[in-house]
Amino acid sequence: MKLSSSIRTLPLVGPIYLRRLEKLEISTIEDLLMHVPNRFDDFRVTSPISKVQPGEVVTIKGKVESIKNIYTHRGKIIQKAEVSDSTGKIQISWFNQPFITRTIHKGETFAFSGKADLFDRKITLVSPAYESMEDKQDGIHTGRLVPIYPGTSGISSKWLRGRANYLLNRLLAINDFLPEKIYKNFGMPNLFQAFTKAHFPENLEDAQRGKRRLAFNELLFYQLKSLYRKNEWSKNKVAHKLLLDKKVYEEFLHTLSFDLTRSQIKAVSEIFEDLKKEIPMNRLLEGDVGSGKTVVAAAASFVSFVNGFQTVLMAPTQILAQQHYETLHKIFDKFKVRVSLITSDKVKADLGKTDIFVGTHALIHKKVKFDNVSLVIIDEQHRFGVEQRAHLVKKSGRGNRAPHILTMTATPIPRTVALTVYGDLDLSTLDELPKGRLPITTWVVPPQKRVGAYNWIREQITKYSVQAFIVCPLIEESQVETMKEVKAVTVEFEKLKKIFSGLNLGLLHGRQTLKVKNDVLEDFREKKTQILVATPVVEVGIDVANATIMIIEGAERFGLAQLHQLRGRVGRGETKSYCLLFTESHSSTVRTRLVALKGSMSGFELAELDLKMRGPGEFLGTKQHGFPELKIALWTDTELIKKSRAVAQEALDHPEKFPKLIEIIESKSIVPN
Repeated sequence: MKLSSSIRTLPLVGPIYLRRLEKLEISTIEDLLMHVPNRFDDFRVTSPISKVQPGEVVTIKGKVESIKNIYTHRGKIIQKAEVSDSTGKIQISWFNQPFITRTIHKGETFAFSGKADLFDRKITLVSPAYESMEDKQDGIHTGRLVPIYPGTSGISSKWLRGRANYLLNRLLAINDFLPEKIYKNFGMPNLFQAFTKAHFPENLEDAQRGKRRLAFNELLFYQLKSLYRKNEWSKNKVAHKLLLDKKVYEEFLHTLSFDLTRSQIKAVSEIFEDLKKEIPMNRLLEGDVGSGKTVVAAAASFVSFVNGFQTVLMAPTQILAQQHYETLHKIFDKFKVRVSLITSDKVKADLGKTDIFVGTHALIHKKVKFDNVSLVIIDEQHRFGVEQRAHLVKKSGRGNRAPHILTMTATPIPRTVALTVYGDLDLSTLDELPKGRLPITTWVVPPQKRVGAYNWIREQITKYSVQAFIVCPLIEESQVETMKEVKAVTVEFEKLKKIFSGLNLGLLHGRQTLKVKNDVLEDFREKKTQILVATPVVEVGIDVANATIMIIEGAERFGLAQLHQLRGRVGRGETKSYCLLFTESHSSTVRTRLVALKGSMSGFELAELDLKMRGPGEFLGTKQHGFPELKIALWTDTELIKKSRAVAQEALDHPEKFPKLIEIIESKSIVPN
């Protein structure tokens, strides 16, 4: 039996258990051993029966003198047993578990672990764990640190414990894929010891050592995957060579109505260096809300344009694509750059004479031909599938030649995490806001202050002729709104119309057609509506300078970075702006998170905090952002991330030193086809 063997080769795993294990993402022997305990019951204290005291958590071993079901007047069943050893007898009780009398038999020797209490004035072990000692001296369910696993319906910790023990007794010949020098230098056990310590440790320090080695393995394979992808990409030839004329670029800068920030200048410089190379660029532009990613993308597009080639920009939503289309039109107004919009609903401009294609995933599916694409820009790239991105790149390339790729995200990701998850990409960061942006005052609004907040909002709108957003959270964590969620925001919209009677409200959600969305947005931009009620699916791409108030309902349901992004929809004009976080939660943890938002304007600081408090799936707003979920390792463990990256790079540079690791890499299909 090998680590790569299917879980179906394990005894007691039939079709029913296969389906259950699938829910835990367990399909191989290795998957099961990587499904480590999340805690342990400490049953290490073993006591003679006569010494057991009420309140103690102990393990006793003895002969079962009697066991029976007792039926109460209320229709419940109590299981009572009497167990003896050479020092005395003790009573054991369970509640409503009649099957126990068919498992534990009179005259047999068993071990019992649990808490002693007084029951019917007798010292009693109440609902203890148990296992037969007829054929063995030591147990796995009693008398030790007993592993408790994350489970699912129909799979108990006891079942997982038994299967892990069965495997570890039969996988004594696990060959470690790392050279001994590597794991010993890091103070880690070998692979077999790591599995054993993680599941059945002698002490909690052992458990941590075992889990740390397995966490290292997990990170190592993520790093290898990224580095292999980067290595494979470097074998591509660029589709079109781009030359940069500094005078023309300076002319472009002079047409802008603002100066670039220091980080924008640095990012543009890094991109321009890439565009001159024979190997196509593959860069991630990570920017805080309002940091000006579109202008950086426009600068790259301008280089493509002056060289006589095309750019393709793909955005995840129709609204964001529309926003980019309009922004690029304004930026390139004096240069006669032809921009086309392609969405599932409409196509703007003459596609035969296009310099920049802007669109949604319709860019992939519509019969639009790209003749001379030198640059592909993918915005909010985590919202697209790997295949969608690959399809667009392939469609834009020329045979075995690839275009330059610039991917962008407004979701701040801590650098150590970004270098692991997006290790195949070069990283540019925009970490400052353009000059003149006023700080946004942020308030946490508890239930008792809601009415007062509504009155203040009405006063601001009527007195200063400003506008407001009200964002309602998704009911379920998903990238796509369900009809249930659309209904919920529609109900909230009707309620808010009564609260803000006399004001005009607009409703925006992801299930509307592009025409309806555009009409709603146009009414908001032209100040025909004072309040826009929306779902977070449309959190990006709405830029209205007169909107100075952002109200976020159910703020506790959002990650800090997503709250920060939503807050970034206001504060884009010259008027003081506000963000009100409405929450019904009384949790101190929730309050700590929301108060942190009050004190910080940096999305990167907030991402670091949310990473520590809630994990990566949360700081990205949802768990469906294409962000890898780690089973054992933690994204906060920067030391282990750095170590795993160093080993991955060494393995890539000197594969002859890592023959077993390279063999596993190839068997895991880490190397791209």
